[in-house]
Amino acid sequence: MDFEGNGLLTLTVFLPLVGALLIAVLVRNDRHVRLVAGVTIVLDLLLSFLVFTSYDLAKGGVQLVDRAPGWIPIDSFKVEYFLGVDGLSAPLVLLTGLLGFVAIFASWGIKERVREYFVWLLILQTAVMGVFTALDFILFFLLWELEMAPMFFLISIWGSGRREYSAMKFLIFTFLGSAFMLVGILIVFFSTGTFDMIELPGAMQGAKLLAPAWLVFSLIFVAFAVKLPVWPVHTWLPDAHTDAPTAVSIMLAGVLLKMGGYGMLRVSAAMFPDVMVDAAKFLIVLGVINVIYGAIVTLRQTDMKRLVAFSSISHMGYVLVGISSVVGVAGVVSPVGLTGAAMQMFTHGTITGLMFLMVGLAYEKAHTRHIPDLGGLATRMPVIAVGFLIAGLASLGLPGTSGFVSEILIFLGTFPVWGWWTGVAAFGVVITAGYILWMLQRTMFGPQLERFSDVRDATKMEMVPIAALVIAVLAVGIYPSFISDYFTEGLTDIIGSIQQSAQLAMVP
Repeated sequence: MDFEGNGLLTLTVFLPLVGALLIAVLVRNDRHVRLVAGVTIVLDLLLSFLVFTSYDLAKGGVQLVDRAPGWIPIDSFKVEYFLGVDGLSAPLVLLTGLLGFVAIFASWGIKERVREYFVWLLILQTAVMGVFTALDFILFFLLWELEMAPMFFLISIWGSGRREYSAMKFLIFTFLGSAFMLVGILIVFFSTGTFDMIELPGAMQGAKLLAPAWLVFSLIFVAFAVKLPVWPVHTWLPDAHTDAPTAVSIMLAGVLLKMGGYGMLRVSAAMFPDVMVDAAKFLIVLGVINVIYGAIVTLRQTDMKRLVAFSSISHMGYVLVGISSVVGVAGVVSPVGLTGAAMQMFTHGTITGLMFLMVGLAYEKAHTRHIPDLGGLATRMPVIAVGFLIAGLASLGLPGTSGFVSEILIFLGTFPVWGWWTGVAAFGVVITAGYILWMLQRTMFGPQLERFSDVRDATKMEMVPIAALVIAVLAVGIYPSFISDYFTEGLTDIIGSIQQSAQLAMVP
């Protein structure tokens, strides 16, 4: 088997798996387990930053390729070990490295079955990092499936409440979605003769598919819709979030949901541009439902964690709204809406990751997440209150924070295409402001309650992940082109193929 490449991406993807194996086989002491996990994830964060900064925007295209053509030696299937990054995936690799770092350090206080916990968390890191870098469709699918096992065990063993129910519900929804995707992938292969995700967009244009293009598109799209999630296949998410441990909620909201949006752009839009243009009207309707329905249901929540979970459904609706701009105006597709959708994936990851971290820390100190029972916590835990405030204001799209950047790009890119539908989606910002400000006022501010007089603020160790996410939220809000330029470049080819399809559709 010939290997091509410098190995940087391979090391970035599989270093956490190596760390997990070391912990599983060699390490027994809980303190040493935390040390190995911490060192591993710090190195992986540095590697992900190196991948991001090594990507040459001026050159564009797929870079940092690691490839082994004979990975699975079955000539008729042509499955390759093929990793690479472009402008679409490089920022998501950085996001995964950052949130993996936050998740490990947010788990420092875990006391039950410590070794197993960090093993599963590091395996999850490899799976998600691999999804964003895999460019062979079978490798992409295998890594997509790999994340199910660690998520199931992390929720069912270390979760709370109805943890077994929530873990099984997550597994059933995602497994069924993946089953549909596998059927679609096999149809694509037997129609084109390749699993190469870089060659497939071109190969699909001249290929005679074994099934109607809309059916193949739908089979694959279902898996991405479940993961995003899209109404009405969203019901697994609130339960999984509510019952998962804090670090798992951070990873789930921060990067696992982004796998759905990434798949819609990398696979659905790039390989099925004609069907994507035809489906745009359904995407805008589903996106608006997600935004408004998610926001209204969020207003009804009295559990902080469940409130943030439902807010994620609303905010991921904006990704669909941005993607719906693929239909363009008069055959011209603007990159603004799609760039906004990609930016929303990155910014929501950091904002919601920070929000779940703050909810977890507040619950650990106050021993309740029930909003009516809380109040005046800012005087006792000022650092946590500041983190909560920044996350909340970013979530409602305050200018100067990363949340504003992604939402304004989505609205600017989508309004010329869908008009009043965009206006309805924008009203979701108003509802978001209502539930975020209500939660902050009821929990952090107001009169101090006597029963919380002994609660403590974040420790120095807990301040590390807080600082990392606060810096990310503010840095992107102040200087968004640091990330948006990558997404714009990465979407160039996708927009080109979509625009060609849109123009052909206008020809009588």
